[in-house]
Amino acid sequence: MGTILAGCGGDEATSGDLPTVAASFYPLAFVAEQIGGSDVRVVNLTPPGVESHDLELTPRQVAEIAAADLVVYERGFQPSVDEAVEQNAGDARVEVTEVVPLEHLDEDGHGGAAAPDDEHAEDEHGDLAGDPHVWLDPTLLARIADAVADGLAAAVPASADAFHERTDALVAELTALDEEFSTGLKQCERSVVVTTHEAFGYLAHRYGLEMVGISGLSPDAEPSPARLADVGEVIADEGVTTVFYERLVSPKVAETLADDLGVVTAVLDPIEGLTDETEDEDYFTLMRANLGALEEANGCT
Repeated sequence: MGTILAGCGGDEATSGDLPTVAASFYPLAFVAEQIGGSDVRVVNLTPPGVESHDLELTPRQVAEIAAADLVVYERGFQPSVDEAVEQNAGDARVEVTEVVPLEHLDEDGHGGAAAPDDEHAEDEHGDLAGDPHVWLDPTLLARIADAVADGLAAAVPASADAFHERTDALVAELTALDEEFSTGLKQCERSVVVTTHEAFGYLAHRYGLEMVGISGLSPDAEPSPARLADVGEVIADEGVTTVFYERLVSPKVAETLADDLGVVTAVLDPIEGLTDETEDEDYFTLMRANLGALEEANGCT
């Protein structure tokens, strides 16, 4: 496997000869690229600018999955990928929820959300059992990296030592990033973070923040007027200065709410995918931009 459909980046003659990893969206592709290095060809099934939840695979992408030496995906996050994997992929797979079981971190006091009561019918996110955004906790992404390294080592034994060496380096960087967040968010005037949707539960849980989502886990859901009023009360009561929105989702609701309450808006990136603005960025630069935005919004010193 791994020799079909050359030309998805890189030299065709070279990339077509390499073992292939099909990764379903950006954070997983990033991990595969960091670990695989020059020993594999990584195909990111979600192109820049595409909302990862809404991905519909082309026949070419389904063929990439079928021919891949390893598939890395998160079951329930992208239904079209789930279907293609089940129907076409081989046995060499890393499925994220088997590595990091999902949790509802906006409920039961786990990391977040001192949010007001509301019916969150939109919280249903495909077939997922919880919040899928595990990569926003660097320590959980490190666990996924270890699993990807093991999967690659099994698929391409000749490069196993190189994969594990690169994984050690990646995990060290993730550990350093975790320490930066812990230090940067340790002493803040405020702990509440208001976002357009509840994508940041793992980040909030890890670093002692409280996430309040205008919408639930689905980024496209329209909040009810009651929900908007309740979130407005939280903003006023907690002295929140900033309503965060995402690049791949319309900022209209965030901007309207912020204008009504006299606060500002800013980007907080769930790093589900890259955009035209961020295609030259990577996971680390985007996470550090998130840290800077949180420090400014919450008055951290």
